[in-house]
This record gives sequence, structure tokens and C-alpha cells, in this order.
Amino acid sequence: MSASDDPSASAPAPDPDALTGKPCAVCAKPAVNAYRPFCSRRCADVDLGRWLSGAYSVPAAPDFDEDGDEDELSPDRARDL
Repeated sequence: MSASDDPSASAPAPDPDALTGKPCAVCAKPAVNAYRPFCSRRCADVDLGRWLSGAYSVPAAPDFDEDGDEDELSPDRARDL
């Protein structure tokens, strides 16, 4: 098999600075492949900081045991104590 028969040999390497066509998840500038879905390292770090500080959260329903009562050790109650 020659290099001309190999489909991966003819495909150019992706440019890490190429724009993806989608907006950055933080600032809405065009996203860059190297930091996808962000436009820069700064926006990626801003997003990480938001996750670590708890600015983003996943809503959860209270835990119930078999009787239908709230579980005494539910994370919501433990956090309030």
C-alpha cells in the first residue's frame, strides 16, 4: 500500500488555532480547536473556576427511603447543618 492509497496520509493535520465556527462557552467569541469549546486558555480557566467555586450546579431531588420519607443523611440536609 503506497502513501497515496492511505486516506489518512492525504488529510492535513488539524490546525490547533483554527476556528470551530461555534461560539466560546464563556465570552461568545469564535471558539478555537486548541481550547474547544473555548476561545482561549483564559476562558477555559474562567469556566473551571466557576465549576470549582460551585457557580454551576446540577439540580437534584431529595433522597427518599422505602417509606417515602426523606433520607436523614441527604446531602442537602448535611450541608445545612
